[in-house]
Amino acid sequence: MKRGQVSVFVIAGVIIVVLIAGFFLSRSGLLPEIGQATEINPNNFLASCIETKVKDVVQLISSQGGYVGNPLNKTFKFSDENSPTDISYLCYTQNYYEPCINQEPILIGHLKNEIKNYIAQDMRGCFDELVFNLEKQAYIVDARFKGFEVKIMPKKIIVEGESELILTKSNETSKQEDFKVSVSSHFYDLAIVVQEIVSQEARFCNFENLGFMLFYPQFDIDKFKTGDSTTIYTIKDRKSQEEFKFAVRGCAIPPGI
Repeated sequence: MKRGQVSVFVIAGVIIVVLIAGFFLSRSGLLPEIGQATEINPNNFLASCIETKVKDVVQLISSQGGYVGNPLNKTFKFSDENSPTDISYLCYTQNYYEPCINQEPILIGHLKNEIKNYIAQDMRGCFDELVFNLEKQAYIVDARFKGFEVKIMPKKIIVEGESELILTKSNETSKQEDFKVSVSSHFYDLAIVVQEIVSQEARFCNFENLGFMLFYPQFDIDKFKTGDSTTIYTIKDRKSQEEFKFAVRGCAIPPGI
């Protein structure tokens, strides 16, 4: 009898502990309430879906002179790389003694288009996946994807989509229009420095990187001269460790002179 009573008290104690723990976990938000389903937030879903794609293309074009692919490039192998990289010329002339010609006078606009073209298919795929997941949650979905734009801004890249979602569930209808995804990046700041370097190379056949770094110590700028009068620039943001590499060829001197 005594052992039976002890067992009953032990079981009752365990039940009480479980109920108390469940109560506090529910209050803290770690566990959903009973019967509560996890609802999809369209903007958060699209952000998680496309953010990695944006970071991937930014890293790619930053390492290749601002292009996903460009025939006007210099194949160069850095000491910390396993294989050579085709680095685009942003300022170039094939002639000797002549200043280089700026290949992308509106660099920010060009970079925006490179990002947009690269992620276009993924962006539509993310939207379709969003619709699929909403339908799995028993929503009746009327969806329209009208396109998107990319903005390169200080400390961030923004993807703004023009879309419309009309969601119906349990005789209740809601409407959500457009979306906005913000990706943290110092890509804009690096591009502004690149523009300045290209401008000075086109005008003066040179860029004084040491003097520039004295005024703007947040940037580390390295320039490497190759044997064919090409200069490989590497600009690094010291805080974020993001880099932008590109090539320049201008005011070249013929071999042997």
